[in-house]
Amino acid sequence: MKNITLIGASGFVGTRLTSIIKEDFELKIFDKQVSHFYPELVTIGDVRNQDQLDAGLEGQDTVVLLAAEHRDDVSPTSLYYDVNVQGTKNVLEAMDRNGVKNIVFTSSVAVYGLNKKNPNEEHPADPFNHYGKSKWQAEEVLREWYEKDPENRSLTIVRPTVIFGERNRGNVFNLLKQIASGKFLMVGKGTNFKSMAYVGNIVAFLKYHLENVKPGYQVYNYIDKPDLCMNDLVTQVEKSLDKKIPSTHFPYWLGMLGGFGFDLLSSITRKKFTVSSVRVKKFCATTQFDATAAHSSGFKAPYSLAEGLHNTLHYEFVEDNNDGITFVTE
Repeated sequence: MKNITLIGASGFVGTRLTSIIKEDFELKIFDKQVSHFYPELVTIGDVRNQDQLDAGLEGQDTVVLLAAEHRDDVSPTSLYYDVNVQGTKNVLEAMDRNGVKNIVFTSSVAVYGLNKKNPNEEHPADPFNHYGKSKWQAEEVLREWYEKDPENRSLTIVRPTVIFGERNRGNVFNLLKQIASGKFLMVGKGTNFKSMAYVGNIVAFLKYHLENVKPGYQVYNYIDKPDLCMNDLVTQVEKSLDKKIPSTHFPYWLGMLGGFGFDLLSSITRKKFTVSSVRVKKFCATTQFDATAAHSSGFKAPYSLAEGLHNTLHYEFVEDNNDGITFVTE
């Protein structure tokens, strides 16, 4: 049985991944926080601490690196690079010290930037924010590590689009909550497409590659197809919740003006708001990505995008789930 360490797995994706692979592998979770659901598997540690990593990877065969600074509002911005880039270097050094040859790394489609036309894995990187820039730099570090011993090392990079699902408290949840409330304000025409990924599918994809580890370098975008435009998403919410959702369309310039207003208010009050100029810009952007490589790799997604949305909407807004355990992401 393979010995696998999941780094940063006390969070949203890691918890779901642990739930589907814990019977198949000898698992350890390395995280700076205790897992709500799997505390017995956790070794407390930080990717910025080399000694903790060196000890945490002893006797392991494979690493899944999920840990990242990913929110839009991380301050100072140097944290993106301390965790996402230097943290990756530290993990690789710990792997080398412990003879670990295999790593699966969750990157992001943020490396492509905004408003690109359905980029595939060969598309040039053009990140627009510190998160995307730091993820791309981490990928470069990983590729340099792999090229030092390509015959014996395995590197799989997965670039998911925005991930949603039950218990998640990120941008997609906030959007679904707004739509479901009937008080949704659509900025723009609603014809911009949004690539999304259901957590049940992305963890199944990661599991598939853990079960099929072999020497080599692989990189995959992960998106659940077909993509929905914002108007289609509203329709899906209406269908799942069996209710009519009124929506008012605001012009883009007015939405950005409101976003800048919240930016100013945040800087004055030192409070974080769900609305910002960056989030309005991301909301109105077309974020559509090619996922041909992932879906032709032999992997079969267990859920359709519509099923993932339906499961999430019912869990959050229909069923009685009150244990209070949620995960804050973007």
